[in-house]
Amino acid sequence: MITQLLLLPLVTALFQPARSVDQLAWISGCWGGRDTNRVYSEHWMKPEGGLMLGMSRTIVGGKATEFEFLQIRQQGTDIFYIAKPSGQAEASFKLIQNSKQEVVFENPAHDFPQRIIYRLLPDGSMTARIEGKMNGGERGIDFPMKRVPCP
Repeated sequence: MITQLLLLPLVTALFQPARSVDQLAWISGCWGGRDTNRVYSEHWMKPEGGLMLGMSRTIVGGKATEFEFLQIRQQGTDIFYIAKPSGQAEASFKLIQNSKQEVVFENPAHDFPQRIIYRLLPDGSMTARIEGKMNGGERGIDFPMKRVPCP
């Protein structure tokens, strides 16, 4: 019991949501990845004025199949990830958890995904993950990426 009481402030500090978009600067820059049939990339501007702007693109067979306009935006004391995917309505996901290497945004009312997670790995690469319920079951898709030169 005493150990739990001593660790509680440490655990709370490690997983308390960011207070400023500036704390998510590690996401900024250009990232790219690929799997067997697609190439994907994300480009994020550094935080400034309470806002990070981003965009993503997926290429399959030499053709763009998906794109997305992205924001990480400070709104009062909250931070939101706002996505405008190709052919879909805009969706907002509230920051619910973060550490120096991970950030989790969530919108339980969204169809799929309900969570968007970015993880910075020890080798400097990053994984973007979308997850949530789909067709009655839990589903998750990882997008491993490495830093790439910005165009």
